[in-house]
Amino acid sequence: MIAASMKDSTQDSIALLIDADNAPAAKIDFIISELASHGVVNIRRAYGNWTKRGLSSWIDVLHGHAIQPMQSFDLVKGKNATDMSLLIDAMDILYTKDIQTFCLVSSDSDFTPLIQRLRADGKKVIGFGNQRTPEPFIASCTHFLYLDDTKAVAGSKKTEPKPASNSSKQLKSNTKLMNALRSAVNAAADDDGWATLGPVGSHITNQGPFDHRSYGFKKLSDLFAAIDVFEVSSEKTGNQTNYRVRLRKP
Repeated sequence: MIAASMKDSTQDSIALLIDADNAPAAKIDFIISELASHGVVNIRRAYGNWTKRGLSSWIDVLHGHAIQPMQSFDLVKGKNATDMSLLIDAMDILYTKDIQTFCLVSSDSDFTPLIQRLRADGKKVIGFGNQRTPEPFIASCTHFLYLDDTKAVAGSKKTEPKPASNSSKQLKSNTKLMNALRSAVNAAADDDGWATLGPVGSHITNQGPFDHRSYGFKKLSDLFAAIDVFEVSSEKTGNQTNYRVRLRKP
């Protein structure tokens, strides 16, 4: 008998853990919508001292998104117990629940060791935070998305990326980005140098957290097309368009 095919990643069980002290409630629609493409969010928890007025915006959206508020009183003035409560719950979920993906919504670098521990156990970690999120936090995630790079479309849970404003020169000056793109194309290239975009995208994300929307492009093919170092070709098969990319020859 032929073995069953690999489980579709969009059916992965996800644990959404929100550091309400360090995350904007206004972006919850975007977060939930994005996670829907990765799996099913079966655990939804937000951590904070809910007696504080500063969390009122979160209180307004908790029930509408079936998010469980986890109370963490401030044990010492000027310090809160939110981080520790979230960390303890994450480790409890790791060992007692069948969860493939963790989502951490925070910009607090204190969670970096937790992310690294989850990754070491083979779990995917999706991070959401602002532009000031420390690089170690971002680099530790499987995927990371900037909450202040997106805007909700009025009356919808869909989102749209910011306009593409990066020129070819600006993009080429990003050494880390260019190294990731070049190595991915080279790894997936055929004898003529052409690489199918699907495997290229997988190779890039396997190297570290990456999302083409962070650079202002709706599709990965648009990002490659905006950099004059690469050639992009497309071929339409039925209703589907297949893209290939290769390094331009000198």
